[in-house]
Amino acid sequence: MAYREIYAGWQADPEAFWLEAARQIDWTTEPSKALNDARAPLYEWFTDAQVNTCWNAVDRHVLAGRGRQAAIIHDSPVTGTKHVITFAELQERVARLAGALRAKGVEKGDRVIIYMPMVPEALEAMLACARLGAIHSVVFGGFAAAELAVRIDDCTPKAIIAASCGIEPARVVHYKPLLDAAIDMAHHKPTFCVILQREQEVATLVEGRDVAWHSFQYGVAPAECVSVAGNHPAYILYTSGTTGAPKGVVRPTAGHLVALNWTMRAIYDCGPGDVFWAASDVGWVVGHSYICYAPLIAGCTTIVFEGKPVGTPDAGTFWRVIEEHKVRAFFTAPTALRAIKREDPDGLLPGTFDLSRLNALYLAGERADPDTIHWAQTHIKVPVIDHWWQTETGFAIAANPLGIEALPVKVGSPSVAMPGFDVQILDEGGHGVPPGTLGAVAIKLPLPPGTLPTLWNAEDRFKKSYLSHFPGFYETGDAGFVDDDGYIYIMARTDDVINVAGHRLSTGAMEEVLSGHKDVAECAVIGVADDLKGQSPLGFLCLNKGASRDPAEVVRECITLMREKIGPVADFKRAVVVDRLPKTRSGKILRGTMVKIADGAVWKMPATIDDPAILDEITLALQSLGLAKGG
Repeated sequence: MAYREIYAGWQADPEAFWLEAARQIDWTTEPSKALNDARAPLYEWFTDAQVNTCWNAVDRHVLAGRGRQAAIIHDSPVTGTKHVITFAELQERVARLAGALRAKGVEKGDRVIIYMPMVPEALEAMLACARLGAIHSVVFGGFAAAELAVRIDDCTPKAIIAASCGIEPARVVHYKPLLDAAIDMAHHKPTFCVILQREQEVATLVEGRDVAWHSFQYGVAPAECVSVAGNHPAYILYTSGTTGAPKGVVRPTAGHLVALNWTMRAIYDCGPGDVFWAASDVGWVVGHSYICYAPLIAGCTTIVFEGKPVGTPDAGTFWRVIEEHKVRAFFTAPTALRAIKREDPDGLLPGTFDLSRLNALYLAGERADPDTIHWAQTHIKVPVIDHWWQTETGFAIAANPLGIEALPVKVGSPSVAMPGFDVQILDEGGHGVPPGTLGAVAIKLPLPPGTLPTLWNAEDRFKKSYLSHFPGFYETGDAGFVDDDGYIYIMARTDDVINVAGHRLSTGAMEEVLSGHKDVAECAVIGVADDLKGQSPLGFLCLNKGASRDPAEVVRECITLMREKIGPVADFKRAVVVDRLPKTRSGKILRGTMVKIADGAVWKMPATIDDPAILDEITLALQSLGLAKGG
């Protein structure tokens, strides 16, 4: 069936659609119904089922005779090592780790924090928790001690599983001192900590609390899979950029299994034996959904990559991994692609590798600018599929479903809504707007299986954050529009729609124009306070490597380009060339912080910032324009 038929079938009978998708999962007790609306608008799925995630991700593949297939490929250019783990080996390793955790008192419903770099043991820890019915909360490795402490107090873990260190291209990140400091700060204390000692740094263990990864597993009985209810939390994931009280997204077990399994074939066109690579981190939602769970549930081989898009050793490392491991579907963030494009603007490196096994390149995590997509299409020579989703949803809201039907690509759009998502564009009053009109992107309730049913220990906050502004809808926090063909365009976060003399303008549309300049590798547009017009746009430009032109000339050309493409209404008169943009570790540009600095407002160092020193550079650039006064 084609996409339109499948989407219409879901609309006509959502219950039947999701029960049919659920047939691909191994259940201890099958669900008798899909949707539970007893507490609407707090919806749940498959609540009367019993199931285990680890069984579906590992054991059933061994039982099906594919134990010798690679489950995980660890490729670590920062350590110069590669390692393959088969499904049979993964089953043995996870069962033993789960048995050791159980012997130390970890049971169904207990929380376990995982604080690890991109190593296979991080996935094993997640799967071991799932095997026991414990609820894991992965915190990005190297996260600041104060932020880790907040998460310890919020989810009150019985145990913490960590590594001694993480490894960056130019330094070793000392995880254990950060962990010790976080536990000292936290009111809640874990019963014990499991430490994976890496040869690059052996940490000091706290006697009576810390146990070494290998020794604490020695001689224990392996654990069998423990069935949990369909609405049992699989994990808690704290959203990036959290300040103050953390926002813990809850992922329900059964819906998570059903939805992720469906996406692997429908969206990514991957099945048993295919190699799938999401170049992200286990600390982010992409790492949860598409490094750990979805590929393994679907019987694919997943790649755990410990490196960077550039610098490990160069801008060709992604293409090397794709060639060497015969990757079928590759998923990365636009910011990673822009970093590669900046180092290799002429696209010379992809042509030096055999990418013939690659079926498609998928982008998500932030808006994919058309210039980057065109660069990738030209030089990688596969479909470049932008798709849009959030930590809260756990999988794509909008995508081009290659496993169903390859729809025409409209550059700048993540294509169309996936089954389960009724996406609508609303004005401030909650009324629908005509096609092509910018508005708030909202999703009609109920959300599909696998999306967040609530926030951890914060139901009222969940309602206030997502459900109260537009009753009957989930508020995405994004602004955009839908065209006459039903293609969705995500232009900016709602906060990034600026008001210039009464005109609501998308910073995303402006960034699209700037990124089209031949010398611009990456850019950002923010709205700064203006006494006359309310807000005025300001551009930040990062130039391609090797661009030797006068920055002032590039700025003048960009101002002219904006006037030509968007018009005088944009009031775009200021831009500054900077070496780099401030980002979170997951690659999102910290536009909100830049606005506060520009306006001279009080701001707080974001917990997830990749390099705090960049904000000093941004401040100096803003001061050169007469901004960033006070604050």
